[in-house]
Amino acid sequence: MKQPSTLGELLSSPLGSESYRNRTIKDEMRENLIRKLRHKETVFGGVKGYDDSVIPQIVNAILSRHNMILLGLRGQAKSRILRELTDLLDASIPAVAGCEINDNPLAPICRQCLDLIDQKGSATPIVWHTRHERYVEKLATPDVTIADIIGDIDPIKAARGGHALGSELSIHYGLLPRANRGIFAINELPDLAGKIQVGLFNIMQEGDVQIKGYPVRLPLDVVLVFSANPEDYTARGKIVTPLKDRIGSEIKTHYPATLELGVQITEQESWTKRGSDVVIPDFVRQIVEGIAFRARADQRIDKRSGVSQRLPISCLENVVSNAERRAILSGDPEPVARVLDIYAAIPSITGKIELEYEGELKGAETIARDLIKQAVLMTFRQAYPAIDFKSVIEFFEMGGSIPIAETDSVKVTLSQLARIPTLLERTPTAADTLRLALSEFILEGLYASDKIGRSEERGYIGIERKTAPQELYRDYTIERSRSKKPLN
Repeated sequence: MKQPSTLGELLSSPLGSESYRNRTIKDEMRENLIRKLRHKETVFGGVKGYDDSVIPQIVNAILSRHNMILLGLRGQAKSRILRELTDLLDASIPAVAGCEINDNPLAPICRQCLDLIDQKGSATPIVWHTRHERYVEKLATPDVTIADIIGDIDPIKAARGGHALGSELSIHYGLLPRANRGIFAINELPDLAGKIQVGLFNIMQEGDVQIKGYPVRLPLDVVLVFSANPEDYTARGKIVTPLKDRIGSEIKTHYPATLELGVQITEQESWTKRGSDVVIPDFVRQIVEGIAFRARADQRIDKRSGVSQRLPISCLENVVSNAERRAILSGDPEPVARVLDIYAAIPSITGKIELEYEGELKGAETIARDLIKQAVLMTFRQAYPAIDFKSVIEFFEMGGSIPIAETDSVKVTLSQLARIPTLLERTPTAADTLRLALSEFILEGLYASDKIGRSEERGYIGIERKTAPQELYRDYTIERSRSKKPLN
């Protein structure tokens, strides 16, 4: 069916009905959401981990026709959720052609559209805006002005058109009026200056805005949604109390609750499907995700800043890139991600953790290496909870060492690992590349368990054992008995 292109065609079509004329953006979102729920359609399908926590609260807010704010630390998909709200809008809606605020041709509010319809009547041209064109987003920064958000009187526009300064035809509209009949999102709301936040009061409560103190009032139809980091209330700024009072629903986001869920999110968001098709073993994915989990619990890392989900996403992408690079240099036909690739991805970790004083003393790279070691240990214990690696450990205790160069081919590295008794027997898989990755994981797990050592020069080595406490006590007893003095 061809969409109407003039007001007359619209009025004679089913879209010109009275119900469509009076429906607000909040009613539109509510009706489309109810339809999705009744048909068991997925809501916010691009967001994982919020099915039982955040999404039900967002659904309730939309059903209540609320403006809302998402509170959460960085990397918790707040912006993605706000952008997916457009899925609850109609596929397209009509607007007066050339109108800066997307005026409804059936119920215009701006002076320019009212005058145009008076002049042309049913011949007034209309255009159709898609749902994505009805979403306006602004990142709050301290330099944002009222004119940017609400609008201002434009003297040049007034002079060229011969209008009075107080006329609606002299207005330069800001982002909020341009989001009329759509969704207006502000990210990092506390960064917005207090006087700008005050400018949002009327649109949230009375549904209108006033420009520059002139008697120009626009009854806008818009949904306001915000995002903020809870720590920003006391760090860079705060949300003024009257504005908080006018926000209908405050919804808190969170990081993935389980490692498995984190792995799924990272797999969905990371760019790993490339032309070279790098094989990523499950234990590598778990280690990468474990780094973020360990970092969020580490006392040396600032909890107020949080550890973004972007950390494992960027880390996994770097891991894949390093595996690609190694395969190109060594000539191996099938690149496989290994533990050493995770260490090569440290630059993607250090920039995403904010350190406390204790962490600053040690340095970001040292902390990153320690986090990798902790993640390896956690994954190793889950993969091999009761397997005995005594023969492998004894090889190193007897003075054995295995240097592993990053650019060595699979064949060369496997020949080195074959010197370790029973190690390759623990990796019963056909592909040599996977056998190598698993063998290296076992050695790294033993290193993380303090069973063997590792150095940059010699690779994996044995640990120099110190004298056991019982032996120290025995030697001390002998010395004291020789001196014939009591042990106490």
